[in-house]
Amino acid sequence: MAKGYWVSNYRAILDTDKLEAYNVLAARAVAAGGGRLLSRDGRVAAYEAGISERTIVIEFESFEQAIAARESAAYQEALAALGDGVERDFRIVEGLD
Repeated sequence: MAKGYWVSNYRAILDTDKLEAYNVLAARAVAAGGGRLLSRDGRVAAYEAGISERTIVIEFESFEQAIAARESAAYQEALAALGDGVERDFRIVEGLD
């Protein structure tokens, strides 16, 4: 079964307090959903139309598990805490195997 990945690129951080509150709640939601943090705040080499920005990658055992974690009540609480604190591009992608 193919794994699922959350990929978040932060265009702008507008409110660090909201982001911090989100980080605490999101970490709990991700752990409860079976996610594993692969990358956060590491170095980024951006090419082509890419922008060097904060990038987060989280792995789940399946695409369906990644979707379920995103839709969970725990993650919805994290999103409510984040509110308009950031501008980001968030997507869930399916792995190859």
